[in-house]
Amino acid sequence: MIPARIDRRLPLAYAVMVLTPLFFSTNIIFGRVTVHEVAPFTLAFLRWGLCAIVLAPFVIGALDTVKAVLRRRWPLVLLLGFLGMWISGAVVYLSLQYTTATNGALIYTTSPLWIILLDRVFSGRIIRRREIAGITAAFVGVAVILFQGRIATLSADLLNIGDLGFLLAALAWAGYSILFKETQLNRLPIMALFGLVCAAGALLILPFAAFEFAVGERIPVTGSAWSGIAGIVIFASLLSFSGFQFGIRTLGSSISGIFMYLLPVYGVALAVIFLGESFQMHHLIGTLLVLGGVVLATAPIGRLNARAA
Repeated sequence: MIPARIDRRLPLAYAVMVLTPLFFSTNIIFGRVTVHEVAPFTLAFLRWGLCAIVLAPFVIGALDTVKAVLRRRWPLVLLLGFLGMWISGAVVYLSLQYTTATNGALIYTTSPLWIILLDRVFSGRIIRRREIAGITAAFVGVAVILFQGRIATLSADLLNIGDLGFLLAALAWAGYSILFKETQLNRLPIMALFGLVCAAGALLILPFAAFEFAVGERIPVTGSAWSGIAGIVIFASLLSFSGFQFGIRTLGSSISGIFMYLLPVYGVALAVIFLGESFQMHHLIGTLLVLGGVVLATAPIGRLNARAA
């Protein structure tokens, strides 16, 4: 029997998980607009630096554990900052200068598939036939998006460097997701760990942001620039991450993960509505292949059936 306290939280948890992928998707939209006013590494530094400041009370509250973790695992914390904040943050904003938010949202959706492949490479995890089929379908979908449905695009040397940047960011986020669950790091409360990684990411990005400032690159001086930064910090960082953690703790990782299939739907819809981007036939084909492949490869069908039984 489900305890009354947990039962009352279920409607809230489902509502939060419907909104969480929307919050995640706003990063690409805010980033696409704001990167024209703020240089990419400066934007990433402000994002993660401000997040680290907001989360500082959680870090201070677990200071003894933080010190113990840093003594033993500081290289891992820096690696998380590099993968999750430097590549999946700054490189995303850099890539948005060359590609559309629609392309970025669809390509970034392949992260769960990279997790499966990295698990195979580093831990010898067996990949099932259903997963192989899903991975194949999704990467065919990515190829359709990258080459705009025309194989001739490859030979014409028109492959977009921004699309490749998003592909790298998806791979980096997969590595980040795997390493974030490392046993010793789990000694920290989740928000304290996130704050620590945000600080590590900001530290790694700082030299590049300082270089942008030194050579006269774009810095935030307008209200719209600071509004974009605020949107990235509040919606795309703090609300999205805390919402996902709340969903995992209330509904479990299997059910919460299913809601993340809404990411490309929200991302593309926001790009079309707010950025005026066109949704073309190769986007539709790519969406069906990528989303279908991700669902096929990662949907916890067996676990959900067992839970229902």
